[in-house]
Amino acid sequence: MAKDILGEAGLHFDELNKLRVLDPEVTQQTIELKEECKDFVDKIGQFQKIVGGLIELVDQLAKEAENEKMKAIGARNLLKSIAKQREAQQQQLQALIAEKKMQLEREATKSSLPTQEELQ
Repeated sequence: MAKDILGEAGLHFDELNKLRVLDPEVTQQTIELKEECKDFVDKIGQFQKIVGGLIELVDQLAKEAENEKMKAIGARNLLKSIAKQREAQQQQLQALIAEKKMQLEREATKSSLPTQEELQ
């Protein structure tokens, strides 16, 4: 009867017969919730570490990909410039050939030698 009166007043006895403000079941549920919350926070911390590592790895891979992309662009530009240089060199050599042919024809006409066209 005394327990009922105290229970109505919001006071309870625990397993050690100590007077408590909370019901022992509520206290137990609160302790369990606290432990679950602690486990949850620990798991969230582990998850954040894993995600942080993943983000670092992805950033590193992105930087490496960007470096490789720049190398490829540089190599492509170098090949284009080499091709242009070869084309210019080819044009210079063709112009030199044409000039030498004209020189040969002038010399041939001077000395009455057969011309390049006559030789072919």
